[in-house]
Order: sequence, then structure tokens, then C-alpha cells
Amino acid sequence: MIFIYNCYAGTHSSSLASAVHLKKLPSDRIPTKEEILGTDYFDRLKSSDFGRIIFRGIDDDGNKVFTMGRGPSKLVVPSLVNLINILCNDYDFKEKIVFSNMSPSVNLAMSIGGFVSRRLGLRSIGTPFLVFGAKQTHKRIVDIVNNTKESAKNLNEHVLVLLNKKGMNTNSGQKPL
Repeated sequence: MIFIYNCYAGTHSSSLASAVHLKKLPSDRIPTKEEILGTDYFDRLKSSDFGRIIFRGIDDDGNKVFTMGRGPSKLVVPSLVNLINILCNDYDFKEKIVFSNMSPSVNLAMSIGGFVSRRLGLRSIGTPFLVFGAKQTHKRIVDIVNNTKESAKNLNEHVLVLLNKKGMNTNSGQKPL
């Protein structure tokens, strides 16, 4: 199975989610500033990385974990789902893939910090907002990662797209958050 955590830039909430999934960040406590800033690719990707699927590691069950920044396009994930279905139906591709949207975990502090750090290039100002926001939303990220793993256990289709909006059952087999 392949997990692809995705968000706007792929460098904040998706990076944190992949780190939680791979047990590089704790799930039982709020990570420290150092742990957050030490997360692979955290606040390091640029808009030129939109659409790039980045391998983050292999989890305890042997599943591959990736992240991706979608950018402003709402078509990236549906296009990839279509491609995967073609590969599965016409070319005997067997791997199951879970796309998990991390955007619902992004709070105001992370949005401000990401804009100031990445868009304006003022990391010294944006980073404290990002760290503060990451700490605030950590439990939400952990909940989404846990829901993503649990939803994947019941996957009968080739692809599962989890929108992860609170209270919304977006795909069969997904538990409302």
C-alpha cells in the first residue's frame, strides 16, 4: 500500500503527518520546536515543488509513505486517481493508494507562517508562527493520520481519497473525524 499525504505546499502539515505516520514525531505528546523544525522538508519546499511526490519512508507494516503539495489546483488528486485507475484496470497495477488531505489540519498560525516564510521569504518571522501552529494542531494531525491508517485497512478499491473534513464521511469506509 502507498500513502500520500497532501496539502497546499506539501511542506508543513503533510511533512508533519508523514513524520507522525513513520513515528519520527510523537503521537502521544506535542513535539518540541526542535522536533518540528527537524522534520524532513518542513518549511523547505518551494512552489516549484508543487505536484512532486516525495518519498518519506516505509512504515512498520511495509507501506510506502509519500507527501505532495497540490498547489492551487484542485485537479491534481483527481487526475492522479484517474491515472491510477487506468493503470490498475488496463495494465495490471496492483498497489492500493490512499490520498489523505492534510489541509483541514492547517490553522491560522500555520497559514500566516507559511505565507510569510515561503511566499515572502521571511523565515525568521514565519517560522515562529509555523511552530506555534504546528503545536496547536498536532492532535488533529495525529487524529487524521490514525484515521488514514484505519481507513486503509478496509480498502477494497484501488484508490481511497480522504478529505478529512470534520464530521464528513467522504468515502465508503472512512470514519467521520
